[in-house]
Amino acid sequence: MKVYNTLSGRKEEFLSPGSQVRMYVCGVTPYDICHIGHAMSYIVFDVIRRYLEFRGYRVKYVQNFTDVDDKIIARANQLGTSPKELAEKFIAEYFSDMDALNIKRADVYPRATEEIPDIIKVVKELIAKGHAYESDGDVYFRVRSFPEYGKLSHRSLEEMLAGARVEVGEGKQDPLDFALWKKSKPGEPWWESPWGRGRPGWHIECSVMSLKYLGETLDIHGGGQDLIFPHHENEIAQSECFTGKAPFVRFWLHNGLMQLGEEKMSKSTGKLVTVKEVLQKYSPDALRMFVLSSHYRSPLIYAEENLKSAEKAAERLRRALEPGEGKSPAEIAVEDYRQRFIEAMDDDFNSARALAALFDLAREINREREREADISAAQRELRELTSVLGLTLAERPMEDLAPALPFIELLISVRNELRAAKNFQLSDKIRQKLSELGIKLEDTPKGTIWRREG
Repeated sequence: MKVYNTLSGRKEEFLSPGSQVRMYVCGVTPYDICHIGHAMSYIVFDVIRRYLEFRGYRVKYVQNFTDVDDKIIARANQLGTSPKELAEKFIAEYFSDMDALNIKRADVYPRATEEIPDIIKVVKELIAKGHAYESDGDVYFRVRSFPEYGKLSHRSLEEMLAGARVEVGEGKQDPLDFALWKKSKPGEPWWESPWGRGRPGWHIECSVMSLKYLGETLDIHGGGQDLIFPHHENEIAQSECFTGKAPFVRFWLHNGLMQLGEEKMSKSTGKLVTVKEVLQKYSPDALRMFVLSSHYRSPLIYAEENLKSAEKAAERLRRALEPGEGKSPAEIAVEDYRQRFIEAMDDDFNSARALAALFDLAREINREREREADISAAQRELRELTSVLGLTLAERPMEDLAPALPFIELLISVRNELRAAKNFQLSDKIRQKLSELGIKLEDTPKGTIWRREG
C-alpha cells in the first residue's frame, strides 16, 4: 500500500498489514450546522479508516471538537445563549448529520473544554523548555525556537513573515509566534491558569488530545488542505518541541476542498450548502458517490447535476443487488474484481478507480441475471466491497412520494391497457412523462415495475 504524505510531497510505503494505526482527524468547531464541505472530509477519512480495517489493520480513531473558540463565543453572544449550550447543540447536529451519512463514530471524541488541565501542563512545559513565553496573561509559542518550522507547508520563514502581522494588543516577540493560551476578555468563558484567567489557543488542543489518546507519534493525521498552514504546521512545532521526538506524525493526509463555484465552501463566507439540504433531495449514498468519484486530494465543485449523476450511479449498484432466481453458476471472475478494487485503494486510496471496478462487476451481475444464472456469490462480493466504501445501497424512503403513489399506479395501469390495445404512441408518452418526474418504468415478464430515479 502506498499513501501520499503531505510532509514529503510523495507517495510512501505504508505500514505492514496487521499493524495498529493511530489516526487523528481534526473535528469541527460547533457553532453552526454542517455543510457538505464537512461531509466531504469526514466521508474521505471514514473510507480510509474502513479500508484499513478491511485490509487487517487495527485502527484507533480520534476526532476532536473545538468547543471553545472566538466564533463560538461571538455566535453565542449574537443568539443570547452560552458558548457551552451553543456548542452542545451543534455537536448534536453534527452527530445527526454524520450518522445519516453512515460515517462510523470515532473511538474517542475529546473536547477542548474537557482537556484544560492537560493543556496547561503542556504549555507550562513548553515555557520551561524555552519554546514559549508569557506576555501579560497570554502565552505564545516561539516559532524561531523550532528550526524545522515550515516543513509541512514547504514554506520558508521569509515567505511566512511576509503575510504575518501583529494585532493591536498582542504581546508577541515575533510576528510569526502564535497563541497557546489567551487571556480572557470580559464576557468570555475562562479557566484559572498560572498566567491568570484565560482559555486555550486553537492549535494546542489537538497536540494535547492526540498525545493523550494516541501517544507521542501518530500514524495518520488528517484534515482538509486548508488546515496545512497554520494549524497543522503549528501542531508539529509544539508537539515535537514538547516530546522531543520526531516525527510527530508519520503520514499527513489532506483532502481537497469543496467549492461552490470558484470559492471554497465555508461558514464564514456564507458560501455553503448544508448536509441537511442535500439529504432532503438525495440519498446518503449519492453524496458518498459524489465525493468518492474523485480522488480525495482533488477539489470538488458542488453542482446539482453532479449529485443527480451520483444518485443514478448509486441506483445502478442497488439494482445489481436485487435478488436473482438463477440456478446455473454465473460465469463471473469475482476475484479479479476484488483484486482490481484492492489495487486501486492500495494506490493512495483511489476510490474513483475502485468504483470503476465495482461498476464493471455490477454490469457482469446484471448480464448473468438476464441469462438466469446464479449471481449470489458475485452479489456477496459486491455487497462487501461497497460496504468498505460506506455505501448502504438501501432503497430511498418513499415518504415524500406517498401522496403520488396512487396516481403512479393508475398511470401504469392505463399505460398497460394502452399497450394491450397497441396504442404505443400514447403509452410511450406516459412512460416519458413519468421519467421526466424521476419515475423509471421497467417492463418485465412478471409485469411493469417502477423505481425512483435521480
